[in-house]
Amino acid sequence: MSPSGKSILLVDDDQEIRELLDIYLSRAGFQVRTVADGAGFRRALNEQASDLLILDVMLPDEDGFSLCRWVREHPRFAHTPIIMLTASSDEADRVIGLELGADDYLGKPFSPRELQARIKALLRRTHFSSASTGNEIMAFEEWRLNTVTHRLFHTDGEEVILSGADFALLKLFLDNPQQILDRDMIGNATRGRDLMPLDRIVDMAVSRLRQRLRDTDKPPRLIRTIRGSGYQLAAEVSIGNGL
Repeated sequence: MSPSGKSILLVDDDQEIRELLDIYLSRAGFQVRTVADGAGFRRALNEQASDLLILDVMLPDEDGFSLCRWVREHPRFAHTPIIMLTASSDEADRVIGLELGADDYLGKPFSPRELQARIKALLRRTHFSSASTGNEIMAFEEWRLNTVTHRLFHTDGEEVILSGADFALLKLFLDNPQQILDRDMIGNATRGRDLMPLDRIVDMAVSRLRQRLRDTDKPPRLIRTIRGSGYQLAAEVSIGNGL
């Protein structure tokens, strides 16, 4: 999709990176705001929402993880795509970011062109995810998902806040119940891109969604792992109106 009019908020304490990405992404057609620390990020986002957020993990006052958690705890920003910038060799940072609700990650040093490709892929996914019309409810097991508002409810009354990646993954499973979905299919549907070799982003996303759905049995009961093939939603899905 065209970047025209899409806004990005970047937090990074490296002035050179901020200036480089401001110039590069602005030339690509994005509206870019940059800040140097967590406090500046919170102020900027409260003042004006953005279409996508880029969070550096290492910041002078707080880390990017706490900012990611803060974003996901606020309904106003809960569906905003997040890209984490991590130390290229630190897999633990990537895992933590995904568990907290980041949509993608990129290791430093990185190519601005690769970052732009990741941004466009996530915005494209967000556009398609929000294109639903009507008030469609997808019911499965003890859960009901409103595909317009992205609100997920359990029959006991609990509402679960879903990130954009959570929603895209759950919707993919609900659209294909009982079918085996391989990692590349999931990666394209939820991240808008092909997976890299040894990329764990799909496995972490499935693990996060299982936590949201209380699917913590060993082995999981609702979203099954099909060894060597992918994942399968083992539930009947019905569609109606409500909520």
